[in-house]
Amino acid sequence: MAVPKTGSEIRQAYLDFFKSKQHKVVPSSSLVPENDPTLLLANAGMNQFKPYFLGTIPFPHTAPYAASCQKCFRTGDLERVGYTARHHTFFEMLGNFSFGGYFKKEAIEWGWEFVTGILKIDQSRLWVSVYEKDDEAIELWKKTSNLPVNRIVRMGEDSNFWTMGPTGPCGPCSEIYVDLTPEKGETKNFEADSETGRFLEIWNLVFTQFDKQGDGSLKPLPKPNIDTGMGLERVASVMQNVPSNFETDLMAPLVAAIAKAGKISVKVEDSQTYTSMKVISDHLRATTFLIADGVLPSNEGRGYVLRRILRRAVRHGKLLGFDKPFLSALTLEVGKLMGHVYPEVVERKEHIVNVVRAEEERFYETLAAGTERLLEKIEGLKKAKSNKLSGEEAFMLYDTFGFPLDITKEILKEKGLSVDEAGFQKAMEGQKEKARSGWKGSGDAALPPLYRELAAKIPATVFKGYEKIKDLGQVVQLVRVKDKKHEPVEKLNEGEYGFVLLNQTPFYAEKGGQVGDKGVLQGFNSAEVSWVDVLDTQMVSDTLIGHWCFAKRGNLAVGQKVEATVEESERRSIMRNHTGTHLLHAALRTVLGTHVGQAGSYVGADRLRFDFTHFEGVKPEKLRQIEGMVNQKILENLDVSKQEMSFDEAKKKGAMAFFSEKYGDRVRVIDVPGFSIELCGGTHVNRTGDIGLFKIISEASVASGVRRIEAVTGEGSLAQVKQKEDTLKEISQLLKSSETELTAKIHSLVDELKMKERELSSLKSKLAGSLVDEVLATKKDVKGVQLLVARTDELDPEGMRQLIDTLKAKLGSGVIVLGNGKPDQIAFIAGVTKDLIGKVKAGDIVKEVAKITGGGGGGRPDLAQAGGKDASKVDEALKAVPSILEKAIH
Repeated sequence: MAVPKTGSEIRQAYLDFFKSKQHKVVPSSSLVPENDPTLLLANAGMNQFKPYFLGTIPFPHTAPYAASCQKCFRTGDLERVGYTARHHTFFEMLGNFSFGGYFKKEAIEWGWEFVTGILKIDQSRLWVSVYEKDDEAIELWKKTSNLPVNRIVRMGEDSNFWTMGPTGPCGPCSEIYVDLTPEKGETKNFEADSETGRFLEIWNLVFTQFDKQGDGSLKPLPKPNIDTGMGLERVASVMQNVPSNFETDLMAPLVAAIAKAGKISVKVEDSQTYTSMKVISDHLRATTFLIADGVLPSNEGRGYVLRRILRRAVRHGKLLGFDKPFLSALTLEVGKLMGHVYPEVVERKEHIVNVVRAEEERFYETLAAGTERLLEKIEGLKKAKSNKLSGEEAFMLYDTFGFPLDITKEILKEKGLSVDEAGFQKAMEGQKEKARSGWKGSGDAALPPLYRELAAKIPATVFKGYEKIKDLGQVVQLVRVKDKKHEPVEKLNEGEYGFVLLNQTPFYAEKGGQVGDKGVLQGFNSAEVSWVDVLDTQMVSDTLIGHWCFAKRGNLAVGQKVEATVEESERRSIMRNHTGTHLLHAALRTVLGTHVGQAGSYVGADRLRFDFTHFEGVKPEKLRQIEGMVNQKILENLDVSKQEMSFDEAKKKGAMAFFSEKYGDRVRVIDVPGFSIELCGGTHVNRTGDIGLFKIISEASVASGVRRIEAVTGEGSLAQVKQKEDTLKEISQLLKSSETELTAKIHSLVDELKMKERELSSLKSKLAGSLVDEVLATKKDVKGVQLLVARTDELDPEGMRQLIDTLKAKLGSGVIVLGNGKPDQIAFIAGVTKDLIGKVKAGDIVKEVAKITGGGGGGRPDLAQAGGKDASKVDEALKAVPSILEKAIH
């Protein structure tokens, strides 16, 4: 077999090798972790396998072994990306895993076999590090590799002992290194030479064999695990004999595409140019994959990570001479390079291009202004002989111009300056707290570890709700919840809240956008009948369904038989809305295009909400077409097929799968023949006619490139129609018109209103004109600048602006400040003639004037407006204008 050299060959060779060792090859999970509120983005191969490592569910394969090539994203070294040969935000991690199966012996033997037998890396270049106390691993390496003893290096806990946290699973590590410059001869200090880059770590083997206790002691795990990680880009650099990951075939084509787009000569020795190209190539790849997995730019959580790297790439593009958006077109190059392995970057290419283009355009609008202001600050620092920008000024750039701190830091670094990051964080605390609360979402609602422990002991809940809404079950666990504390109990007493776990249930637990069922549990024993209200149903672990309950009458005990009854009318409404969501999705793709993809959903009894990728508002005629198409399918009363099949079968049938969901080997397919076919675990109607009427309520933007439609079905749509009929009747009565003549009546009133507005505007102009001479009479000289100041309560802001325009023409050169002191409309407007905006800016003046009344504002250098809060201080503010102007003139 030929030695694998290209990135694709190495990736495939790795997966094939471990497949031959009875491993199940598992596709990469999304970068957006499923059901893990502790994790911002997938950062290691083991993330998707957490339930198997923790033993909460068994691994669905003959042997408990897996292998994968995982998309990973890390932000810890963001500022080093581009400045080193190895650092990335996005990278691919090859990994093999054992969940209580094989252990050190096989992991070491297979690791050595792959590196020397498949990759055929010269053994004389290989070194191994081992945890200093792991004698077992050392002996295994000696036996397996025949490496000289000096090339099996004992290292300390900091580098070679993995822990999940202060307590919990942990274990020693062993790492395989390649000597990149063996011609230098024997090393005198392996650790020091590793830091300088001579020795490159390519594979980390983690032997998870202990459970760390609160007192620091290590308790052996009953089933130790194997978790390994090999960076594909690093291995490719070794196999292709290049000094940098960016010169491998995994990255070099992107660097070349950037060079071609910017007509730049690629010269590795040109440090700054090549650094910027490395930054862009890394961030281009990361941006493409984040968006493909459903992340959108925002100011918090994952969206903020995406915005940061995208804007950092744009900033480095400007350093290379790009003066207009360029990244969006380059995302297609990522698809060409990696789409054969990760089809989502090709399938969602239109969406990716549109998101990137919109964000680039938005950032270009603010980048120029922010950079200009930062350069002004830098000049000020130089004059003051200071080398640090204050945190408050850095925050102002962020808050006003959307200028990310890391870009501020990079520009300052290029000038030999720094920023007070602690001061920035302090100034940003309010926004950060808001972002944290927004990000926590599911994190705050995340249940304590107790449920993970229960899942390891209790068999998975059997869901019977597809076939029935009433069923008998048995209580297998009760958890009382009081003052946010979750406590396992044998009995849930009357008046208490808690989670009830049954062996089987017809209650659907919230998932995939569909809300959890409500209903009743009735418990029977010899003494009494207990009545427990089910207020919500949630997945308390990957395998257990929890009924969130209030014990309304009587007590419920572990082991007790219960009759579980789902609230029927609510469930049927949910089913109508869920199938309606599928029809809406299909209609959107038919009418707007196949770039439309699901970006989120809510399916409740009261309504459905569907978020989808699209880059402009949906025109009214298109909405009518979409709504009509859905209702046509409802009228056709089509059969709604629900089948379980393998994931591969479902994909062959054309079923759509979504970035936010993780699918097992067996999936449920909801098929409306000839129109819609999706993977979905939710509850649905049997025929489209069961939906009744579908009615769109609203369509709006929720984020850059994401639209939202809210709609109702069944009883909800009938209520919507009735509400509109009632509103129409009320308007007809108010306008004293019949419903058939209502449109003509409104047109007539609109025309009349426009005429009145023109008359009013004419009167305002005349009023402003009558004040010209009065205001001109206030003229005074301030440091050679003519100044007019007046209080004009009789004018609204529009009239004040008209008056300023007239006064500018009369004055020729000067500054004008007008104030309105009406309590409900306090306003200040400043105007500066064009010849003076180099000396003084309207925004600077009006901001200081308004500040006296507790207000603020700003605007263009020649015209700016501000509001106020304290009407009693308007005169005081206007009297202060001369002194404010005197200080502002420069």
